[in-house]
This record gives sequence, structure tokens and C-alpha cells, in this order.
Amino acid sequence: MLSGAPPERHVGDFAAGLAYLQGLEYVEKERIGMTGYCFGGGITWRSAVAIPQLKAAVPFYGPAPDLAQVGNIKAAVMGVYAEQDERITGGMAPLEQALVAAKITHEMKVYAGVNHAFHNDTGERYNEAQATKAWQDTLAWFDKYL
Repeated sequence: MLSGAPPERHVGDFAAGLAYLQGLEYVEKERIGMTGYCFGGGITWRSAVAIPQLKAAVPFYGPAPDLAQVGNIKAAVMGVYAEQDERITGGMAPLEQALVAAKITHEMKVYAGVNHAFHNDTGERYNEAQATKAWQDTLAWFDKYL
């Protein structure tokens, strides 16, 4: 169902949600971050490219955005990758080169001994130790940049 809609629709949905939150009196408007997993990780990358109000993002094993658009990122981004996930982690080097070239605040973290979806506690690839570490790293990233 998610993949039936174009990615721009999902980015637009997040942008609308962000605009709504920023309109609320009790929300700290400068402290909006985003995380997503797998498909949602890809949408998180695309949102970082498209939404300059986003302050921090942590995509978990999400496909890279269009590298030509990486320079549009304003958020501090921490990419979470799995060592054994050749399909996604294999594309990490060109993305990191683009982030460095664009002088984007970022960190790319590869978690050892795990595969795609290692944070999904309902699946067979779940790794509690690495998932806990990745979540602690995510919270620290948000604490630092939000």
C-alpha cells in the first residue's frame, strides 16, 4: 500500500504534519526531527532533501536520495546501516561523499553483524543488542541536534 503512492506524496504528508506541529503554541518549532525504517528511511532521506525546516534526521537502512539533491539538506543526518545489508549499505559510500562535498553535518553508522531490518523486533533479523545501540545513538543524535 505504501509503495503504491509516489515518494513525493509521503514527503508531502510529512511536510504537512510538520507545518501542523509548527502551528501549535506548545511545540518547540526548532526541535522537529524525523526517523524512518527501510521504506520510511528512504522517505526520511527524501524529506531531509525537500524540507529545510527539518533540523535532524535519522534514516534507518533507507535507500539514498538523489545524490544531485544532497546539497539541499539542512538537517543534521545520521544514517543507520547494517553491515550485512549489501543492497542498501553498498550505496552508502557515494552518499557519504555527496554529504561531505556539500558540507552537511552527518554521521554514517554501520552496525556490525546485522542485516537489513535488524531493528524490527517482530522479524527474524532482529538483533536486540544492535537495535538498542542504534536507538541510543538515535536519541543522542536528536539530543545533540534538536
